[in-house]
Amino acid sequence: MQIRVLVFGILKSVVGQSSEVLDLPEGARVDDLLARYRDRFPQFEPILSTLAISVNQEYSRADRTLAAGDEVGLLPPVSGGAPEAHSRGVIAIVEEPIETLAVLKRLKRPQDGAALVFEGIVRDHTRGRRTLYLDYEAYEPMALRQMHALAEQARDRFSVSGVSIVHRLGRLQIGETSVLIVVSSEHRAPAFEACRWLIDTLKKTVPIWKKEYFEDGAVWADGEPFPEEIHRPGGTMGRHPASK
Repeated sequence: MQIRVLVFGILKSVVGQSSEVLDLPEGARVDDLLARYRDRFPQFEPILSTLAISVNQEYSRADRTLAAGDEVGLLPPVSGGAPEAHSRGVIAIVEEPIETLAVLKRLKRPQDGAALVFEGIVRDHTRGRRTLYLDYEAYEPMALRQMHALAEQARDRFSVSGVSIVHRLGRLQIGETSVLIVVSSEHRAPAFEACRWLIDTLKKTVPIWKKEYFEDGAVWADGEPFPEEIHRPGGTMGRHPASK
């Protein structure tokens, strides 16, 4: 059976391409697919424990049995189309500059007493090195699905009325906005709590990666650990190294 495999971030440098189709025997599992990559690429082994796996755009365990036509994503730790609107906000991945005021205006309602804005900005340095610019890439269908899920969870968890999440892809210059989160609510405390939770969770779970370009070279940014509930190869969960 044929399985489509997508790789992202630093894995593209290891594999040499962003996608390929593998022939696997019927009944093969995700860990059988991973074994193929370990055999083909020696550099794959030290990265393996940090990966998350998706099957058909949902996080998956390594012991899942695959079916013909499945799409498997090999996702290194994450760094975070046209806007998709719903009644209580905008969830979008864009390649053009983010229009913060327009998103804020769209979310505000007369019954809300607070509207909180968080912007992630491209800074001019990282760990003592001067940054020239950044490149962002994403597993877009899965990233949008995860962003929608985060917005729904925030509304339920913090009882806020509106959530917008917009993330930029492509090349970003110093001072540009890479991610925007806007939260509206009746009172300010839930808006602050929801906004902090959204950016912290997005940075760990939404499959978006960044590459940093310096005067003396470029590197894929180290990500934060995946949350405990996301299984990784080898049957482990938790504290191995997973936006910005």
